[in-house]
Amino acid sequence: MGRYFGTDGFRGEANVTLNADHAYKIGRFLGWYYSKLKNGEAKVVIGKDTRRSSYMFEYSLIAGLTASGADAYMLHVTTTPSVAYIARVDDFDCGIMISASHNPYYDNGIKLINSDGEKMDETTISYIEDYLDGKLELFGQSWPEIPYATKDKIGRTVDYVSGRNRYIGYLISLGMYSFKGYRVGLDCANGSSWQIAKAVFDALGAKTYVINAQPNGCNINKDAGSTHIEGLQKFVVENGLDIGFAYDGDADRCLCVDEKGNVITGDHILYIYGKYMKERGKLLTNTVVTTVMSNFGLYKAFDKAGIGYAKTAVGDKYVYEYMKENGCRIGGEQSGHIIFTKYASTGDGILTSLKMMEVMVAKKMPMSKLHEDLKIYPQLLVNIKVKDKKLAQNDEDVQKAIHEVEEALQDTGRILVRESGTEPLVRVMVEAETHEECEKYVYHVIDVIKAKGHEIV
Repeated sequence: MGRYFGTDGFRGEANVTLNADHAYKIGRFLGWYYSKLKNGEAKVVIGKDTRRSSYMFEYSLIAGLTASGADAYMLHVTTTPSVAYIARVDDFDCGIMISASHNPYYDNGIKLINSDGEKMDETTISYIEDYLDGKLELFGQSWPEIPYATKDKIGRTVDYVSGRNRYIGYLISLGMYSFKGYRVGLDCANGSSWQIAKAVFDALGAKTYVINAQPNGCNINKDAGSTHIEGLQKFVVENGLDIGFAYDGDADRCLCVDEKGNVITGDHILYIYGKYMKERGKLLTNTVVTTVMSNFGLYKAFDKAGIGYAKTAVGDKYVYEYMKENGCRIGGEQSGHIIFTKYASTGDGILTSLKMMEVMVAKKMPMSKLHEDLKIYPQLLVNIKVKDKKLAQNDEDVQKAIHEVEEALQDTGRILVRESGTEPLVRVMVEAETHEECEKYVYHVIDVIKAKGHEIV
């Protein structure tokens, strides 16, 4: 975790923890750094979501980039995966996405993407943070301030909506089947996907029914999208739709709703598409990559289907790193960040929905049938505030209580105890066959943590 940048960029409340000056300085550094590396003109592509503050951050970043000698290419309102795609295929030095993903409208964030369409490396991030703190050491010297570009070295802005349109064309090209005859619901969360998703599904022949596609700058994710999927559940059932897809604010994640109104999580998606790949001999390494938060039922279903799996730390960044290192083709999170490395370098909500449609059409089966062999186990997660996370977790009696739960559950569930990366919390999670068992075993451990005096009261 950096001083400003977390696993998903520099995020915070607009003009409170993340302000226009931060954006300007990030632009200044990136423009100067890449111009220096190339000994010439640098190119940076920028996209944004629909938040009111996204325009402010866009203009601040562009001012910094051009002042330092880089050209700024504007995709305007677009999705995070589209910025990653364009950065990769159009030979940009880096990409910037202005978004706080599924957070409320008053938050915003700056996500940095490298020239391969992947999350920016930690070394470059640390340089940016050093510059923000006024202590940059780079290229063999100290830089209390970096120089401005002058004369014909000053950068320019380029309207690059054509890049966004080519990304839409790329998604359409991945549609292996016509969706004619399918009634599809799309919940765009009043965010980045509000124009793109419908354009793609219409082009592939679906009859589309769209909700939450009237962004006003303050309604992104508000009772909408993948974090408030109950609206789409109701919409699908009431309109007799075949399937519904819900995206988050920057459309890098997708959850589904089947024709009966059941929620299809990221775990369901990994199971459905992983199994589909295995059946066709396409599941390279016979491995689906998950995080430690994936449901116990998913692993039981994989075992039954003869599919191997890996578990990473929570975060799509870690999922992608494992996939890249080990040659895996599909991985993701319960929250709907699904990565298909053959087609993308990041989670892509619209791509994920196309892949779900592909399985339905190819197998001529409704979505409810495709996930009927997957039993999602009840889950309970309880956070407890502690004085020292490591001390609480490593306490001999706490470890003994965890072991007792493991012994009791055997192969009918699991317990996961982990510390929060950002707060003084220990998280205790149990999955079991009933909610009553979950509660019993979670509090078996929580009560020991309290009894040993680790809790902050």
